[in-house]
Order: sequence, then C-alpha cells, then structure tokens
Amino acid sequence: MDFILYAVPFFFVLIAFELLADRWRGMSNYRVADAINSISTGVLSTTTGLLTKGVGLLTYAFALKHLALFELSADRAWVWVFAFVLYDFCYYWLHRLGHERNILWAAHSVHHQSEDYNLSTALRQTSTGFLLSWIFYLPMAVLGVPLLVFVSVAALNLLYQFWVHTRHIPKLGWFEWFFVTPSNHRAHHAQNALYMDRNYGGVFIIWDRLFGSFQEEDDNEPVIFGVTTPLASWNPLWANMQFYVQLWDDARRAQSPWDKLRIWFMRTGWRPADVAAKYPMNKPDLSQFRKFEVPLDARQQIYIVLQFGVYIALGSYLMNAEPHLSTAALVLGWSAVALGLFTLGVALENRPWALKLEWLRLASNVPLVWLAPVVGLWPASAVGWIGLLSYSLLSAIGLYCCRNRFTRLAS
Repeated sequence: MDFILYAVPFFFVLIAFELLADRWRGMSNYRVADAINSISTGVLSTTTGLLTKGVGLLTYAFALKHLALFELSADRAWVWVFAFVLYDFCYYWLHRLGHERNILWAAHSVHHQSEDYNLSTALRQTSTGFLLSWIFYLPMAVLGVPLLVFVSVAALNLLYQFWVHTRHIPKLGWFEWFFVTPSNHRAHHAQNALYMDRNYGGVFIIWDRLFGSFQEEDDNEPVIFGVTTPLASWNPLWANMQFYVQLWDDARRAQSPWDKLRIWFMRTGWRPADVAAKYPMNKPDLSQFRKFEVPLDARQQIYIVLQFGVYIALGSYLMNAEPHLSTAALVLGWSAVALGLFTLGVALENRPWALKLEWLRLASNVPLVWLAPVVGLWPASAVGWIGLLSYSLLSAIGLYCCRNRFTRLAS
C-alpha cells in the first residue's frame, strides 16, 4: 500500500506549521535556497523511483519465491508487527553501513548535506539508493514476509521518520529509550566529532543501544548540521553525484589496481595513500563553520519559488498517474523534472550561464507540448497545449523582468 502518496499533502502542511512555529518563536530554521534544494532532491528521488522501483520489488519477489523458508500470511496481525520490527532492524544495518562504507555513503550522503535541520530535510532523499539497498531487505523475503506487507511496512517506516526532522521538539523522557526522536536524530545529522556516525535506527533506537552506536544529544555540544565535505551547491543532480565523482577521481588517480577497486568498499573517508598525499582534502574547522550561502535578489527568489511549485506539481502528477503511464511517458516526465530542477539549482547559485539555461528550459516546453501526448504523458487536448504554452509565456515575461537581477548577481 502506497501510504507515501497520500501523505505528501500532509508533509507540506506540516512544513507550513513549522514555518509558523519558527516565526512565533523567533527562530530561523529555514532558508529559501536550502529548503528548495532539499525538496528538489526529494522530488528527483520520487520521480527516479518510479523508474527504478522494479529493482527492489523484483529482487524481493524472486527471493520470496525461491528462497523463502516459511510462508507467512498477510492476514495475520502478528506478521505485520513482526515485519515492522524486522524491517527496522534491516534498515538499521543498511543505514549504519551507509555511513561506514564509501559506496553506500555515496548514496546516503544526500540526506545529510543540508546545513539546516527542519521538516524539509526529511524529504531530502537519494536517487541512487536503489542500486544496493535491496540487498539488506532480502532476509525479510527469506523469512517469508509477503510482498504487500514488506512494501507497506517500508512506507510506514519512512513516514515515521518525517516528524523527527525538527528542532522544535525537545527530549521526550522515557520515549527516548525506545524510539527515534527529534533529539537523538538531530545528533545523527551532526558533523560534530561527538555525534558522528551515531543513532541509525529508523523507528526504534533500541538497535543503537544494543549495538553500541547510540549517542544522546548533549546540551553542552550544540549540533552543527551537514557533512564534513560540504556540498556547497544548490543543485540536486550534483548533490546525488558529488561523492561518486570524488570516489571516481580517487580511483582514477590511484596507482595500485587493488586500490582502484577497494576504495569503493572501504570505510567511509578511506583514500589510497598516494592519492591522499598528492591530493589532500582538509576538513573544515567547525569552530569557524559558516553555512553555504549565495546572495539572491528578492525578485529572483520569488521567480524561482514559483517555478519550483510547477515541478512539485509535475512530480505529484507523475506519482498519481504512474500506474497508467508507459515507460516512455515516465522517462519523458522524469527528464522534464530533472532538467527543471537542475536549471533552478543553477539559478539559485547565480551561475553566469543561469539566464541562458533558464531561457533554454522554457524553450524546451515547445517540444514537450508535442512529445507528451505522443508518449501518453498526458492526453492531447487544446486545453493542455494552451495551458503549457501560457505557462511558458508568463514565465518568459517574468524572466524578462528578472533578467537584470540574474545578470548583475552573476557578474
């Protein structure tokens, strides 16, 4: 059961409430560019997942059919409870190794790149996790957990994790001993040495207490959010590729063939000695920590926020229509989303070529008008054509009014 689809509107309602709580309490936990970047990676992850979810589902179904030791029934309540707890146990080890091994951190690091901590951070998800994450859930198939139950408890586990990404909820007493809470998850998102690589549970914190990876949030050690190799970008595509590129560069530069291979599977941060000596990477001094920021003109911010809303709508449309869409339609929809989010990321960074790329993005709507009905992304209709072209025209007018802001800030 796809609980995530129905939860999306509530995510945004809760983000709005958190913004109001920020204002009421005189706090500033949101920045426009950071929130857009976090939600952008979420939209990209969701739309990518429409094309890649078969990897996890097919491997699970195959293992369930050929490797299952038992045949559990989805009609039994205890099976659901058992599956919910077992899923979180498997998630703990995926999450833990996601911090401890280079190849897995390359995917998971996306979730940790934000230097703010708020509910939009919960939506900041990887687009490449599907490559290896399925391996960690095969024990559930071997034990006979039905596919429907597996998919459902996976969604419930992810839903639970949303609310813990806030700074507004303090420690919760006895609840902290058994469950993941905002307090112990704030520690998980820290780059401070005290908190580094701790608190991996999704729902239950008991795994961390059992396996020695628990760390309580310390009032004397304020959390500094982010990663020790800063993303320093607002681009969701680069967010997903940053650490892969770093690993590839190190593997390419290494002299030893063995080092070229094993770097992908070594502990996170491990680099070949010859590469580390020739290309040192200095970790930032947290006592001098400054969040990544790029100056944005107010008019430019408004333009980008409005355009971003279009891609949230397009991503939501793809999620809802996915059962009825062809692979070609999903690929076209994903391409439109990826291009749009990449372009907006470039605009948020005030790149010198941001204005030209934005004009190109708007121009791409012309072939999209023709291609979309052909592949079945949406039905051919005069209303659809007029709507998309009207949006493009209004956007072009808005961009023309903002053109001097782009040019001045990029110069």
